[in-house]
Amino acid sequence: MTPVTTQAEAEKMLADLTALIEKLSGIIEQETALVRAGKLRGAQELTQVKAELAGQVYVAGERVRTNGAFLRKAAPARCAALAKAQDSFSVLLKKNMIILATAHTVSEGIMRRLSSDLTRKASPQVYGASGRTAAPSPRQGRPLAISRSL
Repeated sequence: MTPVTTQAEAEKMLADLTALIEKLSGIIEQETALVRAGKLRGAQELTQVKAELAGQVYVAGERVRTNGAFLRKAAPARCAALAKAQDSFSVLLKKNMIILATAHTVSEGIMRRLSSDLTRKASPQVYGASGRTAAPSPRQGRPLAISRSL
């Protein structure tokens, strides 16, 4: 990485990073909306673009960090705009993480319930010594397989 030496380079570097953060924010907003709507396949299609943009943001962020002292002196207004963009990105990312965690929890609950129902149906329906139906044995549970290609 070459050090930034002019104000024009500083302005461009900060503007480029801000633009990358805004692009990534747009992708994450789309992903959040798709997951919230239950369109997981559509959200999964954004993974590659999101990963590429995140990589670019990381590289640009490291370059900004390396030249931080000069950038703060050469372009304080752009630094403030970048900080504002990072703050809004952080809020958006937290919201996205909450939505993804909720979707994960819901899908895990569905799978557990399905597994429990299948185990209950596979166990014999007999009465135990107490006169109540016997609880299904954990050993009688069968593995649950799902197809992700459907």
